Amino acid sequence: MRDLATEFEAERGRLLSVARRMLGSRSEAEDAVQETWLRYAGALADPGAGAEIRELSAWLTTTCSRICLDVLRSARVRRETYPGQWLPEPVVSPLDAAAPTNGYAPDPAERAVRTDQVGTALLVVLERLAPEQRVALVLHDVFAVPFARVADVLGTTEVAARQLAHRARRAVTAPDVPRHTADLAEQRRVLQAFVAATESGELDQLLRVLAPDVVFVGDSGGHYPSARQPVVGADAVGRFTLGLFGRAGRYDGRVRARLVLVDGVLGLQMETVHSDGRPIRLVTVFAVDQGRITAIYNQINPEKLADLPSLGADDHWPPRW
Repeated sequence: MRDLATEFEAERGRLLSVARRMLGSRSEAEDAVQETWLRYAGALADPGAGAEIRELSAWLTTTCSRICLDVLRSARVRRETYPGQWLPEPVVSPLDAAAPTNGYAPDPAERAVRTDQVGTALLVVLERLAPEQRVALVLHDVFAVPFARVADVLGTTEVAARQLAHRARRAVTAPDVPRHTADLAEQRRVLQAFVAATESGELDQLLRVLAPDVVFVGDSGGHYPSARQPVVGADAVGRFTLGLFGRAGRYDGRVRARLVLVDGVLGLQMETVHSDGRPIRLVTVFAVDQGRITAIYNQINPEKLADLPSLGADDHWPPRW
């Protein structure tokens, strides 16, 4: 008998990667992969359906993608009524001491793992796309799925699938999309300069770290006061950031902070207390290009940060480098 679980587990990591890029939510991606497993097990229980599974990886990818497409179509309606700005759930991991922030060069296998990280900036940009465009772009451009199979997932023609991917490609490379090209070493240098500038309280010093068209996006899910629209432009973002981060050093040890990886990008995990006494957790990640910050993504929605590990007593502000 076929070991269904073993066969599926060998594909689970790739399916999660596909689903996370499509959905922008770790929990929704896990649900989509679980539903894929149930359909796989059900198909093999039916001799007729099981005979159609000639190439397991392709069948699972197609099935998972169709599930994600249905979720995206319903999520689009939910996002329209979301309170304020929306950001994806961050996947936070400890900053590996061997991460290439000091000229360290990972081996090819490790580099492939790091490249597979999704990145907040990419997930935010993908939110611009229609569900069909997003599926077409992720399948073809990220996972090299042939357009014939993409068309099968979308229930359209190969020509139409190509056009959907083309339009998606133009949208994610539009001039107003924040650029993120920096490796971890450059991210560390820029983030150090950012923290130093906020600690100084000097707007001119902070402006040297921010790109002219930098954007600040904050997601509180309606739990805390926050801007309902992105803050745009170096001067506006600089002043807003000084008001937000510049207070950290004046909280007399009530702010904890740690340098972390957020979807493979350098970021900050912080804890403090709101003015009304409620504890606050936040995760901030930065897009960096040519030595300047092009976007700041501040996740403060407690529903999306429930699984974060607590910070320790040694995690003070400013963070240790």
